[in-house]
Amino acid sequence: MAIDVGEDLLTPLATGITQGSIYGLLGLGLVLLYKSNRIFNFTQGEFGSVAAFAASALLAGRGFLPEMKGFFGYGFALLVGVLIGILLGLLVERLVVRPLFDQPKVTLVVATAGVSLLLISIQLFVIGVNGERVRPIIAGDAFSSGGLRVTWQQVIVVCVLGALAAASALFFKKTRLGTAIIAVSQEPTATSLVGISVNRGSAATWAMAGGLGAIAGLLLAPTTIIAPGFMTSSTLIPAFTAAVLGGIASLPGAFVGGITIGIIEQFGSKIPADVVPGDNSVVVFVVLLAVLLVRPAGLRGKEA
Repeated sequence: MAIDVGEDLLTPLATGITQGSIYGLLGLGLVLLYKSNRIFNFTQGEFGSVAAFAASALLAGRGFLPEMKGFFGYGFALLVGVLIGILLGLLVERLVVRPLFDQPKVTLVVATAGVSLLLISIQLFVIGVNGERVRPIIAGDAFSSGGLRVTWQQVIVVCVLGALAAASALFFKKTRLGTAIIAVSQEPTATSLVGISVNRGSAATWAMAGGLGAIAGLLLAPTTIIAPGFMTSSTLIPAFTAAVLGGIASLPGAFVGGITIGIIEQFGSKIPADVVPGDNSVVVFVVLLAVLLVRPAGLRGKEA
């Protein structure tokens, strides 16, 4: 069987890197919250879904904004989406996480799952079940040759992930707040005794996680049909797999794990259905199980 290098190798590679960047962004948020609260946040995907629908409503003048259609620019809509994600993160931390902070971690995890289901239900009530499309930030191809096609949207996604991964790593290594968050996650009682606010560190981390989830949703929206809960249904498990693969407490690991899972997923879609029934998500589940069984500490040797 002849292989088209562009269509069968380079295009899945480029698409995998782009999709993996979305997983990496969500993975960064998951790692941030694990480092601070030692929990897995099921709400992470819905920060992105809500942000994407908010930006789409501004651009389309939908709902209570019909007379404003075309008034808001794309940049303003993206900014509002990110701010809504940050606000959601703060609300979840203040109303759900903080009251349960002294409870077993499994209680917090279940609580975040409940918040995720609540947000999806609200989206279904307000928007309905029908999906919609969002135009890309920059339309057109950045590169096209033979079977290989790379869009400007894909370039933006990869560049944003790289910048945010570097910024997150520097934040925890070089800033006082980042150091305080790590200290709180390891010894909350001792850090509070020396004057470090546990509540302030927790709120800052959830705000950052909300912003990262919102950015992921806003970047993914133009490449797919957005529907209520689309981020949770399509990206949360791959993002969790990326975080575990890279080391659940490693920010650079989330970046590497996201790209790796994205590429594996795309090439997995090339496997014939009679060999591996189902879609490429089956490959992601196989990778997740393999990592948990063989190397639960992840590629970077961090705890998981």
